[in-house]
Amino acid sequence: MIEGVESKDLKLVQDERGWLMELMRSDWNVFEEFGQVYITTAYPNVVKAWHMHKKQTDFIACVRGQIKLALYDGRKNSETTGEVEDLVIGERNPKLVKVPPEVWHGFKAVGGEMAAVVNVPTELYDYEDPDEERLPPDTDEIDYDWNMAEWLEHG
Repeated sequence: MIEGVESKDLKLVQDERGWLMELMRSDWNVFEEFGQVYITTAYPNVVKAWHMHKKQTDFIACVRGQIKLALYDGRKNSETTGEVEDLVIGERNPKLVKVPPEVWHGFKAVGGEMAAVVNVPTELYDYEDPDEERLPPDTDEIDYDWNMAEWLEHG
């Protein structure tokens, strides 16, 4: 696993009314601090990649559908510099994934339905000076094949 990346299995509490799942608790060992919470969606087979933060740690969970979350360690002083890994997470495999600063990441909605992803980053989004760098999904800088559908909008 890429240095600093952690995942935590999440537990569904189900009954006849539906289900509940805790996404983040301040008493979990992966918790760092809280900046904001947001949700983003992707239609089937859409890729949202690549992006990276210099200061912010992301805590990502897929709460609807399934995603393939890809990670690339672009840090210069990491024991796993240059490594790529991916995880499939979502309704059928609920996990929280901690993505440290300077680890490039993105996701693809897999499984034929829209995916909804919740992120709990450690920093507030700064509209004036965003802590975010971006690369296109098909960049030559990261050796990863998203197997993108050419007729869909990606990025």
